Amino acid sequence: MTHLDIQIAVEADGWADEDALEALASRVLGAAETFLQTQEGQPFPAQPTELSLVFADDETIREINSEWRGKDKPTNVLSFPAFPLTPGKMPGPMLGDIVIARETVEREAVELDKSFDDHLTHLMVHGFLHLFGYDHIENDDAEEMEALETRILAELGLSDPYAGQDPI
Repeated sequence: MTHLDIQIAVEADGWADEDALEALASRVLGAAETFLQTQEGQPFPAQPTELSLVFADDETIREINSEWRGKDKPTNVLSFPAFPLTPGKMPGPMLGDIVIARETVEREAVELDKSFDDHLTHLMVHGFLHLFGYDHIENDDAEEMEALETRILAELGLSDPYAGQDPI
């Protein structure tokens, strides 16, 4: 049983249709949820916790990145927890928002020689972990977060996105 209520908003052209994005998000975030619950002991409330997934473009995410992070440039994914959460602690009824920029995902997928969907899957998992309080600011935290991403992606049949790289 899923403990997630995923709300999808397609805010830019060029994305797959909403049903396809919803199916992908349910599969990916459902796998991440199951992994966190069974492998990391992450509790979930009895009622599904809501998160929104916004499929945007570079201009939209650039504006958000500028306003909230002081970085006037596009990025691939931004996560906004509804409430501060420490890994392993119970989330509330609202988990938060994940915003993903299509052009950046496309560009990075080409640069990384990966399919668009595989890279999008990785970024969904990455954004989801941020909502649970994981980050990659310090090296130790980055190693932990990247290890979780890699293990979740393996559950989805995808290879290690960080192979051969230092932690970000």
